[in-house]
Amino acid sequence: MSHGSLPPLPENRIVLSVGTVGVDFLAAVASYPNPDDKIRTTSLTVQGGGNAGNALTCAARLGLSPRLISKVANDTQGRGILEELQADGVDTSSVVVSEEGNSPFTYIIVDNETKTRTCIHTPGYPPMIPSDLSQTSLSSALDGARVLYLDGRIHETALLVAQEAARKNVPILVEGERIREGLDDLLKLADYAICSAKFPQAWTEAASVPSALVSILVRLPKIKFVIVTLGEDGCIMLERSVDEAPQTEEMDVDSLLELLKQRKDDKIAIPTCVSLPVTKLRANGVGTVCGRLFVGTAEKVPPSELQDTTGAGDSFIGAVLYAICSNMPPEKMLPFAAQVAATCCRACGARTGLPHRTDARLASFLS
Repeated sequence: MSHGSLPPLPENRIVLSVGTVGVDFLAAVASYPNPDDKIRTTSLTVQGGGNAGNALTCAARLGLSPRLISKVANDTQGRGILEELQADGVDTSSVVVSEEGNSPFTYIIVDNETKTRTCIHTPGYPPMIPSDLSQTSLSSALDGARVLYLDGRIHETALLVAQEAARKNVPILVEGERIREGLDDLLKLADYAICSAKFPQAWTEAASVPSALVSILVRLPKIKFVIVTLGEDGCIMLERSVDEAPQTEEMDVDSLLELLKQRKDDKIAIPTCVSLPVTKLRANGVGTVCGRLFVGTAEKVPPSELQDTTGAGDSFIGAVLYAICSNMPPEKMLPFAAQVAATCCRACGARTGLPHRTDARLASFLS
């Protein structure tokens, strides 16, 4: 496929992230071991990892200009992490390198039988603190940025950067992977949130996922949209409507989601999206919010092609960053992000399968 048929790159394509990077040791095994077992790998892959590192690698391959604020140690792993990111076009000039300690790393057991991945993470030491980041470094990192992405780690530094971004009117995307220290402060400043399947209910204590999404928009008045990713079940997105139509009738959000699910066509293998017009959405015991509900499907990846789901959520975020920079409407953004994530799952490791902008599988989503 020629470059000529691709749409032009977004005008402002600088994205900044504060978050983790590390090294992933991916041991693929025939089936998950029992305690005290001695088993062999079917393959071993060593590559860069960490939510922010993976999402920015994805964004770079899609044509964005990512910058990273993080911390590694001056060890073999740390140098490897930075070299790998730089080779993919990620600007690491704001990454702090500690002379002592260790860089973060993760052991990942990839079960070939169930296609699951189990992660055992060792954090970097010493951890990043706000004083690691000079005012000059912070200003230059944010200069010209179209969006800031926070993966929820190194929260004190992330908050410092987020406060500065908010002052400069740089939109902020926050990832809600699990409840973490300091995450609430970041969410208060967020314009966009992307959550793992269990996060919305864990954070809001709502009775259902759709009620939890309404609760997030009620609690966080600055949020424009929230997406919950559901793996092979796709995703659900709730977008806040700014101009409330006075004649909009109030609907129960759970009933509306069921209505939407009936409208999606499960026979289509490629990712699709169904949505409803602006509605006043009610969640019992939570309140109401005026917005649009979207249901995105995942690509039905043939079992023979499905390798490893490590990094699928990170690649989804990388694609959403691209969509934000391109001002893509949700109807285009959700299938595009799902396609990028499905492509990532066709190789072992979080980055091996990340598609480049010129990948033929993305052509119809980018046109």
